[in-house]
Amino acid sequence: MNKILVIEDEAQTRDIFMKCLDFEGFWAIEAENGTKGVELAQTHLPDLIVCDIMMPDMDGYSVLAALRRLPQTRAIPLIFLTAKVTMLELRRGMELGADDYLTKPCTVEQFLAAIVTRLQRQEVLKQQYAGPPRSSLVTPAPASIFPDCPKLQQTFRFIETHYDQAITLGDVARAVGYAPAYLTNLVQNQTGRTVKQWITERRMAEARRLLLETSRSISEIAPASGYPDVSYFIRLFRQLHGVSPQVWRNTPTPLENNPLLSAQAG
Repeated sequence: MNKILVIEDEAQTRDIFMKCLDFEGFWAIEAENGTKGVELAQTHLPDLIVCDIMMPDMDGYSVLAALRRLPQTRAIPLIFLTAKVTMLELRRGMELGADDYLTKPCTVEQFLAAIVTRLQRQEVLKQQYAGPPRSSLVTPAPASIFPDCPKLQQTFRFIETHYDQAITLGDVARAVGYAPAYLTNLVQNQTGRTVKQWITERRMAEARRLLLETSRSISEIAPASGYPDVSYFIRLFRQLHGVSPQVWRNTPTPLENNPLLSAQAG
């Protein structure tokens, strides 16, 4: 039975959440303020924490900061509850280590769905860390294009596995259990690039490999790299590399000498 800690100062809202969790079979724990929430988190070590941001005693950011400082609670996933989410709030929560946001008022279905999604993702991460060594988890060629960001390991793994398909930001966000806006800010903050740019670069890495290592035609390489529209592939390749795929194949430009890739288009 998963333990869920709800930290919410509004009694009526807290009561609704507690009843929902009880009905769905969760072990629900409640705290009426941030101080009590941090205390209960240390005592019960819940599987997930849902915490309001705007609280008079100790706001949600202070709660999260306190939890992340404690070895026994720093890895517990936390979902913020807030009446409104600005870009500044997203960034602040992200930097502190929040896992997701729920905007109030939210429906019971949205509340439960966010919890289930986060718990499922946490279970996947546990299995991965208990599995083979990290070096064997990601296909090495050409996985080196991705930076070593523990928070984005799942994101990059999904892109690595699905880059040759018609994936979007929404697909990646659903796969890793984040809201699209949150994932966008997380990836941008951690890497300086967008999710779409990483998808594009992974596809281009495959295109370059096929151009150099095979004799396949451009019309074959394009869909194999994730671009069913051959004309679009050629235009984008030229935009990023300065030359067409065929010209690049004949006289490949070293990537470190190609400034276009650092400012790649989505």
